[in-house]
Amino acid sequence: MSARPPAGSDPADVSAGFDAAAEHYDLLVRLNPGYHKHLRMSACRLHLQASPRPRLLDLGCGTGASTAALLRVHPRAEVVGVDASGGMVAAARAKPWPPGVRFVHARAEDLSTALHREGIEPGFDGVLAAYLVRNVADRDGVLAAVRDLLAPGGRLVVHEYSVADSGWARARWRVVCHGVVVPLAWAVSRDTTLYRYLERSVLAFDGVGAFENRLRRAGFTGVRALPATGWQRGIVHSFVATAPGSGTQAGPAA
Repeated sequence: MSARPPAGSDPADVSAGFDAAAEHYDLLVRLNPGYHKHLRMSACRLHLQASPRPRLLDLGCGTGASTAALLRVHPRAEVVGVDASGGMVAAARAKPWPPGVRFVHARAEDLSTALHREGIEPGFDGVLAAYLVRNVADRDGVLAAVRDLLAPGGRLVVHEYSVADSGWARARWRVVCHGVVVPLAWAVSRDTTLYRYLERSVLAFDGVGAFENRLRRAGFTGVRALPATGWQRGIVHSFVATAPGSGTQAGPAA
C-alpha cells in the first residue's frame, strides 16, 4: 500500500502519494475535528450572494470534500473540480452529485490548458483552493492562472495551513502530527508516507504575511487572512483575495 514517497516538492511524487491515500482519505478526514466545518467556513467566505447560479472552481478538489462544502453553501452553483491525483478524482466522480458538477484530472500548473481542452470557459465567479497551493511547485504561476480564470471582481479563497509566523502554531502542529495524524494514518492504512510529507510541507510553507504578499504580487486586491476555529486556529487560514476589475461584487469578509 505504500506510495512512491512525496519527499520534496516534485509534483509527480506528491500526486502519487495522494493516489495511494485515496482509498482511506475520506475516513481520515472525517476523524479530523473541524475539517468539514472549516471547508464550509472558507466556502462561505467567497461571499457570492449576488450570483444566483455562480460558476465555481474547486482547485485541488481531492475526493470531493471541498466540492461538497461549496454546494452546501452555494447549492445552485455550477462547480468544476480539478485535481492532479487520478485516484482522488476517481473517488470524487464515484459519488452522487447534482447536475452542473464535473471533475477534471489535471495538474494546477496546467490548469488553463486543461480547462480549455475540456471546453470550460474562464470567467469563474469564485475559486476555492483547499490545501492545494502548498503542494505545487510553481505557486506564483498557479495564482496568476487563477487570477486570469476569474471574472473581474471574482473572489479567491485559499484554504491552507500556515504556521511559519508563530512558534506556538509550529509546536502545536508538530505535536498533532506526531501524536495524532501519523499514528491514525498507520492504524487506518498502514501507510504514513503522505502524512509525514504533510507535516514537512506545512512547516516549510509561507507564513501568513508572506503568502498575503504573494497573492498581492499575483495581482489580487483586498487580500486578508481569516482564522479557522478550534484546535486549528492559528494553523489553518482562509486567505481571501479579489481579482482586479469591477464585475462580481464580493461582500465583506467574515
